[in-house]
Order: sequence, then structure tokens, then C-alpha cells
Amino acid sequence: MKHRLLLSAVLALMAIPLAAQSVRQATNGTAAFTPPKTPWGDPDLQGIYTSDDYINVAFARQASFGTRFLLTDEEIAAGQTRVQTAAQTALQEFQNPNANVGTGPPGHWGERARNAPRQTSLLIEPENGQMPAMTAEGQARDAAARRGRQGAGTALPADSWEGYTYYIRCITRGIAGSVLPVIYGNGTEIVQGPGYVMILQEMVHEARVIPLDGSPHVGANIKSYMGDSRGRWEGNTLVIETTNLLGEKTGIGGNGGGATFSDAAKITERLTRSSKDTITYSMRVDDPKNYTAPFTFTFPIKQEPGYQNFEYACHEGNNGMMNQLSAARAEERAAAEAAKQSK
Repeated sequence: MKHRLLLSAVLALMAIPLAAQSVRQATNGTAAFTPPKTPWGDPDLQGIYTSDDYINVAFARQASFGTRFLLTDEEIAAGQTRVQTAAQTALQEFQNPNANVGTGPPGHWGERARNAPRQTSLLIEPENGQMPAMTAEGQARDAAARRGRQGAGTALPADSWEGYTYYIRCITRGIAGSVLPVIYGNGTEIVQGPGYVMILQEMVHEARVIPLDGSPHVGANIKSYMGDSRGRWEGNTLVIETTNLLGEKTGIGGNGGGATFSDAAKITERLTRSSKDTITYSMRVDDPKNYTAPFTFTFPIKQEPGYQNFEYACHEGNNGMMNQLSAARAEERAAAEAAKQSK
């Protein structure tokens, strides 16, 4: 029995470095990289990075991949062909005269992968790449949320701003929604100073100033959309722990969609510079009110030549919510007038 317990303990300890090695291989396929240092001696992560290469990678893994985290060389080569084809298509300036008319922008307006991804999914924990089961409390919370705030055109209630997500209302995408790759606006800027790290997301301009001085989290009664973050260095890895999230606001999905976090959620991010232009990013979510086990997702963010963050003027020219609400008010006035006429 003693030997079996010892073996179990050794295997459990081995799982952590093996998972880290898989992540490193997925991003750049090279040995551990020694990053440059800031003038005050911290690993230098500064720069503007993008997760565009992972826009089309599934969050949860297709069952056919099983526990396989990395694509084969042949699968990556096929993916690179698709990336090159999409790049050529985006160069097309004029539409085919015989094509159907659409309302979307030309292809070169959007963002797309420059390199084929190496991962079968963003999720790495659990090992099968599937989300852990939700608790009964989490299922009830999720069902209630799905009856409420929605996106553009499907707002519930349709006659109130409260029917829209916090993203559609230009308030926040939350901590997970701000980092997960979506169709555009995937820029992440990292700025460092002695004792602090600042992370700025391009879309909605979420800016987090994270102290590294070992100070405790704020009191449990102080909560916010992005929570309270505290960082520390573990070797060359920046570890950020976030608590004090407002519950039932944003979720674990692109732009903050999906099942919402509870107020008990703890999020642990890890950022390691794995090559000259690449950071391996991961987020571990421990939300015992919502999920029966923690889960972790990971992907690389990369500096690309010429890539920069642009101003995200969320409300300017974004008339969808205004038009829907003004239409609701017009319907209310018409109904009130009709009621008067019927008397």
C-alpha cells in the first residue's frame, strides 16, 4: 500500500511539468526560452500581442481527438494551407459580379490567423478537453441566465437595455471574455513597471493594473466585473490570481458569453515568454458553485510585425441597441394611443 501511495504521489507531481511541456510544444515547439529582463530584474513580457492564430480553434475538444492535445504535422500542414487560402481571399478588392449581395464587410476588414494552430482545443484540463459537469446550483443559474440577457436582435426583455449583454452595452467582457480569441480586436498590450504589470485588451479597452508586492486581496465585500488581481513571479512565469468577481455578470466564453461565473470563482492566469515573440497564456478557473471540478484553457499570444491596438469606440455608430429601444418606446406610444381611441 505504501508503495502504491508513493507512486500515486509521484505521478501527480509529474502531471504538472508534463502539461507545461505540452503547452510549450504547442506554441513554439522549442526548448525552454530564457526571456530578457527589465532594468529592475523581472522577466520582460512587454509588447503588443495577438491571439489571432487561435480564432478558429474550438474551446472544447472534438471527441474524435480523445485526449490528444497536439495536432499532427500533417494536420498542421493542412491548416497552413487553409490559412494561406484565406489570406489570398482577403486580398480580393471587388466582389464577383455574379455573387449574391451580402451585408458583411470585405474579407480584409476582419482578422484571421497568420499561422496554423497546433492545438486540438483551447481546453487542456480536464485531459479530455471537455468542460467539467456543472453543479445543480450552476445548472439552475445558467438556465436562468439564458432566459435573460442576450445579444443583438435577441434581447430579453426586448424593450429594455437590461436585455442585452454587458458586452453589447459596451460595459465589459469580463476577465475570460477579454482574453479568449474572437473574430477581431484580439490585441493584448503588456506594460511593466517596478512592482506592477498592466494588461490592456484592445476590445472594450479593459485595463488591469496588477500589483506584484504580495499585498492581500481587497475585502470580500468589494467586487467588480474584472475582479481583484494580484500577481507574483514563479521563475520566468507571471502568475495572476483574481478573486472578488461580481457573480452572474459575465461568463466563460467569447466576449463574456456562456455560463456566467459565480461570486466564488477564483481565476489563475499564467504568462510565460516561450520565444522572442510569443507568450504562452493559460487560465485556470476554479468555481465550486458552478462546476464540479476546475478547468484550464491555454493558447499562445504572439507579436506580429505591424500589429497594434486601435481605439475601440464601442458606442460610436453602434445604433442597434438604440434603434431597438426607440422602437420599443414607439410601440408603447402607439399602444397607448390605440387604448385612448378605443374608449
